[in-house]
Amino acid sequence: MSSINRRSVLLAGLGVAGAGALAACSSGSGSSNGSPSLLSPNSKVVAATDKKRKSTGKVQNVTLTAASAMLDLGGGIMAKSWAFSGRTPGKEIRLSAGDTLAAELSNQLPDKTTTSIHWHGIALRSDMDGVPPATQAAVRAGSNFTYRFIADAPGTYFFHPHVGVQLDRGLYAPLIVEDPKEPLSYDDEWAVVLDDWVDGVTGTPDEVFAELRQGMGGMDMGGMDMSSSAGPSSSSSGDMGMGGMDMSGGSMDGMSASPSASSSSGGMSMKFMLMGAESELLGGDAGDVKYPYHLVNGRVPADPDVYTSKPGKRVRLRLINAGGDTAYRVALGGHKMTITHTDGFPVQHQQVDALLVGMGERYDVLVTLADGVFPLVALAEGKNASGMALIRTGSGSAPRPSVRPAELNSMIMTASQLKSADDVRLASRKTDRVHRIELTGGMAKYDWAINGKRFDMNNPTANPVLVEQGERVRLDFVNKTTMWHPMHLHGHTYQLGTNGPRKDTTIVLPKKTVSVHFDADNPGQWMLHCHNAYHGEAGMMALVAYRA
Repeated sequence: MSSINRRSVLLAGLGVAGAGALAACSSGSGSSNGSPSLLSPNSKVVAATDKKRKSTGKVQNVTLTAASAMLDLGGGIMAKSWAFSGRTPGKEIRLSAGDTLAAELSNQLPDKTTTSIHWHGIALRSDMDGVPPATQAAVRAGSNFTYRFIADAPGTYFFHPHVGVQLDRGLYAPLIVEDPKEPLSYDDEWAVVLDDWVDGVTGTPDEVFAELRQGMGGMDMGGMDMSSSAGPSSSSSGDMGMGGMDMSGGSMDGMSASPSASSSSGGMSMKFMLMGAESELLGGDAGDVKYPYHLVNGRVPADPDVYTSKPGKRVRLRLINAGGDTAYRVALGGHKMTITHTDGFPVQHQQVDALLVGMGERYDVLVTLADGVFPLVALAEGKNASGMALIRTGSGSAPRPSVRPAELNSMIMTASQLKSADDVRLASRKTDRVHRIELTGGMAKYDWAINGKRFDMNNPTANPVLVEQGERVRLDFVNKTTMWHPMHLHGHTYQLGTNGPRKDTTIVLPKKTVSVHFDADNPGQWMLHCHNAYHGEAGMMALVAYRA
């Protein structure tokens, strides 16, 4: 990961103004107390920008019905969850660059549950981004809402809700925008969606979040009282001292929680929290949620999804991590992969054995298939578990569900090692604005935040990260915590460093800094957040807002 000079960041200044009292869809006028005037997501400027997008004039109409579903995960495992039209992943949507998508969301969720759809990675018009309360009101149960936008950038994307921790249910599907001038040569393609699964098996994501948000400050750890060792406030590193042990990432090797710990006994329930998940690739703590299953295209390893082809065929795999708390190390047994894209944008081709995919990230790879049956394994990084699908090109028996191909421990690639393709690299120009984005908080109080402030859903325009149209903006992600965070920016793609890949989601390792650059060319209001579903919901979000 790229690092920067800390002093230069401080000297550059933050440029972050105070709280705005603007409602999400207001006219965009400033408040009487002098807070900044922000462009509303449905402003004339947003509409004018949208008219400049290259359009084919073609419209694809789809209906997405969000409802309760009993999902067959394979191997006799049934999960009561929520899904689009009764399946997970939902049916893939495929467009050509410049086409307009008109997607009608029909909310048939139970218990008067509101929802939305966020089109992850698409630089679309702000009022179609699907983020209540910032860009729209949440869609009420029994109601419909139509998302209509031009998808003008080819690539591999996906869509999912942006309400609460609904991301960790079954409401997601691939969105593929094809390039009519596709430069790659291949015979076929296969979308591969990775997911960590808890819903309807051991509990719900809401129950997971309720347990996590209690924090570890009052946990009964096998007779060790941790209630007095709560760490400093969220504006600091969030470390929770315990005899010199750094606990803010939630990792406790060698320690076991008391099975009797519960809220009633003064300790915390440990039904969902995972302890001791460690990964060198992720700089320490790999994750905090116990998932009973890891899925590839909605199937468990014991009864996997199978892609059938022929030896010698060149196939494009579109890898999408739709998980809530898990990074996956992905490899195809007996094969090397050539990385061609990340987050929809081309990179200088790189041959690898395995690659690391954080939540919200996507990678396109090319493989030339050998003869036989091969496991495509998604190792849950640091969690001693995996998902698996199969590629079958000939005879042979399927490998065991727990197979670990040697490629998983060979040449492993992360985005920080890739370089942008020449035709999508940002033009060289001076930086107009720098924002220091400190990632703060920890497991002690579960107070994940940005710059020490939790995002306030009741006042989304408080503490905006301000930009102005036409600016070159640098964001310095400064991770003050002891856990990794996949940081996702809506409505834009940024570039890692000066010649790194173009992305919208990037892994920021513990105690490290990553600098990214983007052009403020898509006016409106946009979320910037950790794509760990539970960190984001706890408050590790901010609003990137254009001045009116």
